[in-house]
This record gives sequence, structure tokens and C-alpha cells, in this order.
Amino acid sequence: MGRRQNREGTTMSQNTTKKIAIIAANGRVGSLVVAEAVRRGFDVTAIAREENRTQAQHFLRGDALTIGREKLESFDAVVDAVGGWSEDTLHLIPDAAKHLADVLPGTDVRLVVVGGAGSLFVNPEHTVTLAQTPDFPDAFKGVAAAHQQTLDALRGRDDVRWTYLSPAADFQAEGERTGEYTLAGEEFTPNEKGESVVSYADYAIALVDEIESGEHIRERISVVSK
Repeated sequence: MGRRQNREGTTMSQNTTKKIAIIAANGRVGSLVVAEAVRRGFDVTAIAREENRTQAQHFLRGDALTIGREKLESFDAVVDAVGGWSEDTLHLIPDAAKHLADVLPGTDVRLVVVGGAGSLFVNPEHTVTLAQTPDFPDAFKGVAAAHQQTLDALRGRDDVRWTYLSPAADFQAEGERTGEYTLAGEEFTPNEKGESVVSYADYAIALVDEIESGEHIRERISVVSK
């Protein structure tokens, strides 16, 4: 797909999707998505197993692995921001997405999944992923595999309005919020400086832009800083 620049989301923008839920909202990515969506004027519900630690206007206590259809079917979009890093928690990444995909068929709810970079293709034939390259760090292979399972499962669903958003390879938790990024597709795409980097904050902007636009249904897309 061709690149396009973001629209520099502004406060109280004319969003067409107003009611969204963020699962794992207390996490580092989830909380920034909440903040960005609230800033745009969305009606935001944070979903977490513990108390609400976000800016969301509403809170729903729930678990990504067990939450039911009746809790989600009224939203325009549900964001799956579930993460995991240890051997004991990596399974949560694919398990959460699979569960949410199982409860959403037959609804108009969009499922927007916070993805990984390891599944991005590095060749035009789409036969080799970033995680399969020799220099991919061993420390990230487990999380890359978990995110790959998630994407593979979603690709097999034509009954759910899913979108999978991969970050750049260098996904910076403390990175600057610049409000500028490039949206790309399935292939590993460095920026004009030859870098594959994006901050959590700019990723959150791109994700909320995607919810606003209503584009890329049943597609994986990716985001990199300018």
C-alpha cells in the first residue's frame, strides 16, 4: 500500500466513531490510546482487571480472556492493547485477540489490535518476516512469536471487522509525541532517515486516526515516525 501522512489529530476532531473501549487500558500503550481518544472527544471506556488509572470517562472491570459479547457490542470500536513479556504472560497476546474475535462476530464493532513489528515482511514476496532475519534479537523472539500467532489467527477471520497495527521495530515507550508519522502496509518500512522507530505516543495517534478514518478493515498496517 502507498504511504500517507497523518492528519495531525486535533482536539475535538470530527470523529465518526465516538464510543470506544480500550482493553488493558492501564498499560503503557493502552493508557496513551485512552488519553489520545479522550483528547479527540471520544466517549472512552477503560477496561482493566484492576482500578482505572487512565483518563477515560468510564471504567469497566473485566478480563480480556473472559469478557462477554454483552459488554462489548455497544461500542463502535474495541482496542486490544493486551501485552506480555515473560514466558508466563506471552500467551495472553494471542489468547486475548482470539477470545475477542470469538465474541464479536455478528456485530459492527471494530476490533483494533496493538500488534508487533516482528511479523512485518522484509521481501516483496512476503515469505520472510523481520523476526526470521539473522539479526533479530533473541530477547524479542518470544513476543514476536506471540504477536505472529495473533495476526495469523486474525487473518483467518472474515466475520470480524479487525485491524492489526504494527509499530516500527524500535518501539519507544518514552519517545516524543511529535504528531507526525507515516502509515505503511505489510512490509518493513524505514523512514527517510533509514530508521524504523516510533514512539508509543505517536503510535497512539496513528491508532486513533485509524479508528476515526474507518479504513483498513481486515488488514494489517504499520506505522513509523517521519
